[in-house]
Amino acid sequence: MKPLLAALLLAWAVPAVAATNGVPVESGSPHAFNVHDLVMLDRVSDPQLSPDGRYAAFSVRSTDYVANKGVSALYVLDLAKAGSEPIKLVAKGVSSPRWSADDHSLYYIAPASETAQLWRLDFAVNKDALDLHAVTPVQVSHGPLDIEAYKLSPDGKSVLLSYAVFTDCNDLACTKERLDGRAKDKSTGTVYQKLFVRHWDTWADGRRNQLYIAHFGADGSLSAEPTLLSRGIDGDVPSRPFGDDSEFAFSPDGNTVYFDVRIAGNSEPWSTNFDVYKIPADGASNPQNLTEANNAWDAYPVPSPDGKTLYYLAMKTPGFEADRFAIMAMDLATGATREVDPSWDRSPSGMQISGDGKTLFAAADDEGQHPLFAVDTASGKVDKLVSNGAVSSYAVAGKRILLARDDLKRPADLYTVTIEGKGLKQVTHFNAERLKNAKMGEAEFFTFKGWNNEAVQGYVVKPVEYKAGHKYPVAFIIHGGPQGAMSNDWSYRWNPQTYAGQGFAVVTINFHGSTGYGQTFTDSISGDWGGKPLEDLKLGWQAALDKYHFLDADRACALGASYGGYMTYWIAGVWNKPWKCLVDHDGVFDVRMMYYATEELWFEERENGGAQFDVPENYEKFNPVNHVKDWRVPMLVVHSGNDFRIPVTQGLGAFTALQRQGIPSEFLTFPDENHWVLKPQNSVQWHETVNAWLKKWTAEDASSNKP
Repeated sequence: MKPLLAALLLAWAVPAVAATNGVPVESGSPHAFNVHDLVMLDRVSDPQLSPDGRYAAFSVRSTDYVANKGVSALYVLDLAKAGSEPIKLVAKGVSSPRWSADDHSLYYIAPASETAQLWRLDFAVNKDALDLHAVTPVQVSHGPLDIEAYKLSPDGKSVLLSYAVFTDCNDLACTKERLDGRAKDKSTGTVYQKLFVRHWDTWADGRRNQLYIAHFGADGSLSAEPTLLSRGIDGDVPSRPFGDDSEFAFSPDGNTVYFDVRIAGNSEPWSTNFDVYKIPADGASNPQNLTEANNAWDAYPVPSPDGKTLYYLAMKTPGFEADRFAIMAMDLATGATREVDPSWDRSPSGMQISGDGKTLFAAADDEGQHPLFAVDTASGKVDKLVSNGAVSSYAVAGKRILLARDDLKRPADLYTVTIEGKGLKQVTHFNAERLKNAKMGEAEFFTFKGWNNEAVQGYVVKPVEYKAGHKYPVAFIIHGGPQGAMSNDWSYRWNPQTYAGQGFAVVTINFHGSTGYGQTFTDSISGDWGGKPLEDLKLGWQAALDKYHFLDADRACALGASYGGYMTYWIAGVWNKPWKCLVDHDGVFDVRMMYYATEELWFEERENGGAQFDVPENYEKFNPVNHVKDWRVPMLVVHSGNDFRIPVTQGLGAFTALQRQGIPSEFLTFPDENHWVLKPQNSVQWHETVNAWLKKWTAEDASSNKP
């Protein structure tokens, strides 16, 4: 840490933090929530219900602060025993727990000889209950490559496997041999003949995620060489960089496999044309495209329990990643399709189906929340099952739903509820002890008249130790996306409580373009990045000042990342009067160059109405680089070396503009981070640097810091 920054942090001391073997540990006394609390929290995810609905399996990511990484463990909880505690079955390196069809085994991915392999835990049955203590891990796959994702067949006799392979190889060993050969080669150059050259944070190496099927032998192990199902498919199954096993599925009888994929070719960076395919599970014929008629995004296949209908999500606008996902139903006998939910103006993020096939379950953004909904497959009627907060993931078995739920004051824990939405009950309490002494700010949503007098929502978080009649400095947070929202959820990157814990009030606005307020509202930002959203931010800031008199308008800083970073650069030139300082994380500084340096060109072309060389005027209309001469507010710029979505040169360009004009500024960069800052110690440094910057310029005697 640099001496100047160290001095700033000492001047604005946080509650006492001890260190055990380098790990930050808060004292047991009450204290304001801070980044040290944040990075050490357990992260509960991927809930899975056994088929009988009795047992919950899930992952918990803890933090190894010294090693500067997260460690995932596998837990199981008996939901039938009141007051039972989760049992840790596998200590680290675990992902994707999935139950066998007979409830008696649990599969998962974990390391074995430096590759990610499939493992199994077999439980003894004792008086109609599983003995969760007497288990021994058994490795069931022994392939030469990492398993990227998997899904068990309904009868438990086979499994779908995704491997990253060279598609011209005839077996998995060929890919391994080629990778080993590259590692030994002393030359380091790579010749590319098409895009993607790099994607998100990874340089392309010529491999594709391909879908295979393998069968379990009499001893429970998988066959040595799986059968390729995605034969002839130039695309990734599941998709990169964030795809998972929700992108492929077995039919109920196990004889057919469905998957979605975007055919790559030369158009991959500017296409969102995913399609749903089917193929016999034995691979006897080539994959068949079921949704070829739609040139937009079709994905996430969910077969009905009777095998007659295939449900999936579909967008209608080609080249758009933030269009509304409609729930579609395809009659597999005739190929006819219908939209299940034409009157529901929300965009679900995935689906599961009830055992009787009458109900689809889906979570979606909804006016500052992310509830779980039930959709009637016949009528399209939508009911909200779990509201208030965010349902991040869930599983359905029989009459029970197991879900991970969080909100602005609580990280995710697991809850159960009936499929009718009754009897919501919290069943895990992973961070209760860590958070019992951590004080947090209270949040309140408010609505105001934004652009064109249309209703716009935002929220305010009071600072910890708030006292009526006092005024507090403000962190005005601008969300990214731009088709996203600041909602009633828990975040490990832009968490309002980390600012409230430092004595700041937080204000954020879900401007035009945000999700959860209808597709027309979301669509309105495209082609107007610096227009309607800026008007909403201005009106929202004034509405917050009018309503919440504890906000100190003279001690406020604006900060944001990604699109929020773009907007921070934009307001630096066109709306800088209210702000004492700015913080920009991975923002777009030059819209023109952004087009040629980013990877997913469909986003740029949709948002700006075409390619830059076809409509250059659209890229200049709201380009922050054209207003640099009007910058005056001190700015902290943060940008990371492995951010290929918005490359680091965007941040360097902004820092050059600031320094050349003599505007007080700092540049923080992480060479090993992507569009997000994920490593625990990097997260601490990020927060401490940002907090020091905010406090420097919003202090009551900050006039001495002015240039």
